[in-house]
Amino acid sequence: QVQLVESGGGLVQTGGSLRLSCAASGRTFDSVTMAWFRQAPGKDRNFVAGINCSRAASYADAVRGRFAISRDFAKNTVNLQMNSLKPEDTASYYCAQARAPYSTPTGPDEYADWGQGTQVTVSS
Repeated sequence: QVQLVESGGGLVQTGGSLRLSCAASGRTFDSVTMAWFRQAPGKDRNFVAGINCSRAASYADAVRGRFAISRDFAKNTVNLQMNSLKPEDTASYYCAQARAPYSTPTGPDEYADWGQGTQVTVSS
């Protein structure tokens, strides 16, 4: 089992930036895709961004051009740089490890391990 711990959430104004970090330990694999999801109260958990073993990134339409995902294999961390934040970005953000390598699925059921989440709140 892998342990994932998110950090970096907080309260920012519209147009501001935050950088989230996910630290992984335990049973981790460099070949497996890592991703960020987000979930607001009473809403579905939605894919935000993913990155595979080749550092190829995928983004949800809502965040493309504003967010950037990266990973450091040596440090076993995954980051999410969030710029030009909007109130619609307000949610709990979760780091996740996929069940299979190489591809970047967008469904939560395709990810086996999850962190506890970090709250991001964007004020208007």
